[in-house]
Amino acid sequence: MLTLPCPHCGPRDETEFGYGGEAGIAYPERPADLDDAAWAEYLFLRANPRGWFTERWVHRAGCRQWFTVRRHTVTNQVEPTMEEAR
Repeated sequence: MLTLPCPHCGPRDETEFGYGGEAGIAYPERPADLDDAAWAEYLFLRANPRGWFTERWVHRAGCRQWFTVRRHTVTNQVEPTMEEAR
């Protein structure tokens, strides 16, 4: 079972959280100018690395705050982020 370090509530079981996907995805500067293929790429295509990955989570069953973690996709080891260090 994965344990996530909520920066507001402390370490909690993953069942309390919702996955928000890859962190750091920039919204298109002019989305109306994108064709269907480019818009689909923005919405659905994400990295799927084997190793460290930065992702967003929301603490649904707790403080309801969004936060960012770095997680190793093979071992599920979680590293502190700058947001957690506050």
